Amino acid sequence: MAAKQPPPLMKKHSQTDLVSRLKTRKILGVGGEDDDGEVHRSKISQVLGNEIKFAVREPLGLRVWQLVSAIMFSGVAIMALAFPDQLFDAIFEEESVSSKTPIRLYGGALLSIALIMWNALYTAEKAIIRWSLLAEACYFAVQFLVTTVSLAESSRIATGAVLLLVSRALFILVSIYYYYQVGRRPKKV
Repeated sequence: MAAKQPPPLMKKHSQTDLVSRLKTRKILGVGGEDDDGEVHRSKISQVLGNEIKFAVREPLGLRVWQLVSAIMFSGVAIMALAFPDQLFDAIFEEESVSSKTPIRLYGGALLSIALIMWNALYTAEKAIIRWSLLAEACYFAVQFLVTTVSLAESSRIATGAVLLLVSRALFILVSIYYYYQVGRRPKKV
């Protein structure tokens, strides 16, 4: 008995017709640009979102800066909590402080900021990284102003305080640089 040949495969005419394909894609809502200029390849990517939009293109050295900041905040916080006299003496070159409580409160506040810095180090979310960098820049700016006013009131310029002012100005610049670099929109290829 002869085997019956299957009928030839019928091709859909709409697959080869470019106009028909474009009409179908337009009806489905794929292939067009959205508000951000992104072109969606499928309806699923529209519904679920494009994960590439949320990925942070990290500037060179950002994670190193975050690590240095977290270590620095933690170290100064522990020093302020455990050795308030030595911290005050190292900065203002004075023998003793009248009360240790303000310096220990300062250490507690720094420890809280250090926790934020440690958590920002392990995240990939752009908003969290930017907020932590902004908080860091604001902290350094306030510390710069307070130290400047304290030096102006005492009319004595201590070497440790001048080094602190210079380092804080540098830290402000680096934090703001990374803040703006993380916030930049990635270049489209």
